[in-house]
Amino acid sequence: MATKYIVGSIVGSFVVAYACDTLISDSKLFGGTTPSTVANKGWWEATDQKFQAWPRTAGPPVVMNPISRQNFIVKTGPES
Repeated sequence: MATKYIVGSIVGSFVVAYACDTLISDSKLFGGTTPSTVANKGWWEATDQKFQAWPRTAGPPVVMNPISRQNFIVKTGPES
């Protein structure tokens, strides 16, 4: 009998959290705008090409996103 209250409260908390997230981040409840670096697809592609062009040590190409991958090593070039 207590299970239905526990499950119901968990589902309810997820609904409230989703509603708050949508209102604050998507609807900009407290104001603000989406930065152009997030909204501009061309900027993201140019930045990704720049990061992937860096010389690296190790084996195959790696992704320069430390949040999703933690396995990148950037090799410094010769000092001139």
